[in-house]
Amino acid sequence: MPPEQKATDEKANEIYINRVYDAPVALVWDAWTDPEQVAQWWGPRGFTITTHSKDLRPGGHWSYTMHGPDGTDYENRTLYYEVVEHEKLVYDHGGNDDRPPLFRVTVLFFKEQGQTRMEMTFALETAEAAAEIKKMIKQANGNSTWDRLAEYVEKQQSGDEVFVINRTVEAPIDAVFAAWTDPQQLAAWLPPAGFQMEFAEADIRAGGSARNKMFGDQRPTIYACFEYLEVEPPTRIAYTQSFCDEQGSPGRHPMSPEFPATLLTSISLAAETPNRTRVTVASTPQGARTAAELQAFTSERTGMTMGWTGSFDNLEQRLAGESTAAVG
Repeated sequence: MPPEQKATDEKANEIYINRVYDAPVALVWDAWTDPEQVAQWWGPRGFTITTHSKDLRPGGHWSYTMHGPDGTDYENRTLYYEVVEHEKLVYDHGGNDDRPPLFRVTVLFFKEQGQTRMEMTFALETAEAAAEIKKMIKQANGNSTWDRLAEYVEKQQSGDEVFVINRTVEAPIDAVFAAWTDPQQLAAWLPPAGFQMEFAEADIRAGGSARNKMFGDQRPTIYACFEYLEVEPPTRIAYTQSFCDEQGSPGRHPMSPEFPATLLTSISLAAETPNRTRVTVASTPQGARTAAELQAFTSERTGMTMGWTGSFDNLEQRLAGESTAAVG
């Protein structure tokens, strides 16, 4: 079933998640079902898990503890209802011996030209319960779990460290693409909280380049240069981003000099419905990098998630405002 159709048919008491991983189904399935592998990515950023037992079959249980970054432990006991290798998992999530599960999860795995499309549906009793769980997931940064899975399978295949973040935006794909490629719009929503952005030059097209600065009160100014490799309306943008000085000469991040000097970033857009767009951002260090640079990059993924989350919040508010103005 195409993701557009599934998203359109989503029920009010369900939460739907769609992801595409650049990896074969067998690799993604093993990452889900092998306790040693799942320990490398399961849970929001900053969380770790300890598996106590796992019996992957209908009627079997997965017993594990999630360890929060603040030291809080969360005991979980998953009950499996369906297990179809490389195709389907159905289980209860969020329960343990002292509390009932939060919701029923159905995970479907689809082969698509060497990639894997993963569709997840969380089913709850009521629309109100689904709305509350959505809030809880956002507060806990729960969707970063599936970004961590993307990072894990990429490293398994290529050995590269990558940062991934997804966001579903309630806006048409053309409007979202324009927000990424119009310098005036980009400068309005992209800066993290506490920063402003100005472009000294901007030629956003394949083969084009841009240069900007981010600045804020009591914060160092950050200068960056961009080289656009791909700009394919309305689905893809790829560019390199390098730190530089005010004149455009090569530089380093002023607050993290060990951070890689250049990142290769791709932006993928997919229409889930006519008025809903899934955005996937993937970044990896470009060129030669030292062990210290890789360590700085991987250590900063939590901070990058926070920064991008704030930017996406700005983007959604901007696009919602444009939609309201258009209706008015």
